[in-house]
Amino acid sequence: MFSTIGLQFDTGSLASMLPFVAMIGVLYFFMIRPQMNRQKKEKAFQAEIKKGTKVVTSSGIHGKIVEINNTDNTVTIETGAGKIKFERSAISMELSKKYLAPAIK
Repeated sequence: MFSTIGLQFDTGSLASMLPFVAMIGVLYFFMIRPQMNRQKKEKAFQAEIKKGTKVVTSSGIHGKIVEINNTDNTVTIETGAGKIKFERSAISMELSKKYLAPAIK
């Protein structure tokens, strides 16, 4: 009985799963982990924004922060067309950081 069980065990099955494990590892290190780091930086920026900062919203609207309301977590942004009220989570990045980013060569 034990000899038949021993014959059915194949070390090749473990080796055949190795590419799948490697693909999951590559996905994690090249896609999931950088996205999580980007989200952490964005949340930290959203928490420390202040009046007068030029920002870009996640929808692409550029403007300057005029008012911050901490009770309902909103921000009023002054654009060329007027003032618009946004959720704090809609602020994507500081405008000056976008233009000061290093050029890709």
